[in-house]
Amino acid sequence: MDTFPMLHLHHRPLTTPVPATAAAPWSVRWARHLDEVRAAQRLRHAVFAGEMGARLRSPLPGHDIDLFDDYCEHLLVTQAGSDDVIGTYRVLTPAQARRVGSTYSDTEFDLTRLRQVRDRMVELGRSCVHPDHRTGGVILALWSALSGFMQRNGLDVMIGCASVPMHQDGRYAAGLWQRLRQDTLAPIDWQVRPRLPLPIDRIDPAPGVQPPALVKGYLRLGAKVMGPPAWDPDFNVADLPLVMRLQDLAPRHRNHLLGGG
Repeated sequence: MDTFPMLHLHHRPLTTPVPATAAAPWSVRWARHLDEVRAAQRLRHAVFAGEMGARLRSPLPGHDIDLFDDYCEHLLVTQAGSDDVIGTYRVLTPAQARRVGSTYSDTEFDLTRLRQVRDRMVELGRSCVHPDHRTGGVILALWSALSGFMQRNGLDVMIGCASVPMHQDGRYAAGLWQRLRQDTLAPIDWQVRPRLPLPIDRIDPAPGVQPPALVKGYLRLGAKVMGPPAWDPDFNVADLPLVMRLQDLAPRHRNHLLGGG
């Protein structure tokens, strides 16, 4: 990942912005030009480097940029009455994954077992929300837009890496894995292996850990953990591989996200 090509926006997702309302004082839309992508990259840098202490190698100071950005669609949540980006996801479609040669998750995990679903699988990544707006509503707004995009494009599998902090020298991440593997582990044909595993067998797992809010939200929607975490030394996090199939969406969320379909 030494070169960073200029961003070119490909095959715009055909969707109209979701406007702000009194109940939801934010707007959701897909980035339309480079300036909007840069705003998302600044938010990512503030969260990942500023809050989490990640060591980011970027060609532009104050921005989180990697080569996958050039091939992704970028979903934005902006605050009502402004263009300030308060939440973002990036989405790598199957066609764009073929163009770049892999997904980001491929760099951290052996995804061989997912080869049969790659033509209908999107990768979600670099999700973050500004600390002043970390409510369930912002995440649900992002997920609603993502679900609509997938339905329109005949896609039904989402994957991504959920980062958890390396608290207590990895004991928190090890404890979280021990907890999640008991009741949220994906079936064997959906399981993957980390390329740089967190050394679980050499870490005393912390007891009674609770999942981070974002991971807990994914699991409530119906996501599954595909295997043990990888260690990302640059971000100093443990990455859990997650998969979400639209058919597994929890019934109580189906109507809101999929319009009942």
